[in-house]
Amino acid sequence: MLLSELIDRGRIAFEAAEIESARADSELIVAFVLGISRGELQSKAIVGESLDDTNAVEALFARRAAREPLQHLTGEAYFRNLTLKVGKGVFVPRPETELLAGLAIEAASKFENPTVIDLCAGSGAVGIAVATELPNSKVYAVEKSEDAFAYALENYKRLAPDATVILGDATDAFQELNGTVQVVVSNPPYIPAAMVPIYPEVALHDPALALYSGDDGLDLIRLISKRALQLLVEGGTVALEHADMQSDAVVQLLLADGWREVVDHKDFNSRPRAVTAIK
Repeated sequence: MLLSELIDRGRIAFEAAEIESARADSELIVAFVLGISRGELQSKAIVGESLDDTNAVEALFARRAAREPLQHLTGEAYFRNLTLKVGKGVFVPRPETELLAGLAIEAASKFENPTVIDLCAGSGAVGIAVATELPNSKVYAVEKSEDAFAYALENYKRLAPDATVILGDATDAFQELNGTVQVVVSNPPYIPAAMVPIYPEVALHDPALALYSGDDGLDLIRLISKRALQLLVEGGTVALEHADMQSDAVVQLLLADGWREVVDHKDFNSRPRAVTAIK
C-alpha cells in the first residue's frame, strides 16, 4: 500500500473517532512502525513509496481509534526539547505544561546556583526541563505513585542523571532542604472528584492519582502552598499549574497563605493555566 494511502486510512479512522490531531497521529504511528521521523515519512509519501505489510500499523490505528493515547502506543512523549518515556500508570505530559516549566526556569535563572524542587514529578517532564535548560541548577523531584516513579527514574537517569528523584509524598518530602530552595514547581492533580474529563484518553488512561484532588480539585494545591513556604528562601518562587476555571480560587488561596506578587499566567490557548508567587 502506498504510504500516502495508509496515512489517509488512519486519518479517516481518527476523524471518525473525533480525534482532533487525526492526520498528525496517523503520520506519527506510521513513522513509529517504520522507525523513522515524521519528516522522513512525509518525504517518502510524497515520492510514492509503499509498505507491503501494514498489519502492525493497522493494529495501532485500531487502538488509537479506540482513544488509547498515542504516547502509550509509541512509549514516548515530547515536552519542550525532551523525549520522555511514558506509558500506562504515568500522566502523559501536556503541551500546556511547557508554560509551567518555562516559568520555573525563568524564576530559577535569577539565582546563581538555584535549588529547584518539583513536587508531583510524574514522568519527570518539568524537573528534567529545568535541569537540562538550566545546567547550573540542582533539581530535586518527588513522585508518590510507584508506577509513575518508575518512568520518572528512567527519564532522570537518561536525561538528568545529576538530579535527585525519590519515591515519596509531596507534602513532606525533602525536609532537610527547608529554607534553602529557590524555586518550588508543581503540576499537581487538580480535577474535582466528581468531574469526568471530557477526553477519553484522560478519563480512561491517565492514573486517577494524577488527576483528582478533593471536591473542588484544590486539596493538594492547598497543601503544596504551605509546603512550599517551608522549603523556600525569602524571595523564592512557587509555580503551580491549575485548571483554567480555578484561576481566581488559586490566586486567593495563595494570597490568604501570605504569598506576595501572585500572578496568573495564560497558556498558548490564552487560558489561565499557571500561577507564580513570591515568598
